[in-house]
Amino acid sequence: MKMNTFTVEETNLLSIYNTGGKRELVENLSGALPYMGKGLRALSERVLRKVDALTEAEFNALVLELVEE
Repeated sequence: MKMNTFTVEETNLLSIYNTGGKRELVENLSGALPYMGKGLRALSERVLRKVDALTEAEFNALVLELVEE
């Protein structure tokens, strides 16, 4: 199983926009892109690329909760 490594910032973003599953996360995060500043948009686009590369099983295995550095 290939797993992408997510940074603390990416994990926090995932935990905020994850409301059910991979598809919902992608829809939620993609829908928010037009309202984001340049830096957050770049982070979100990177997260979307990483999530896209995950299988459903890999996504479901992620621990998505807010973390502190």
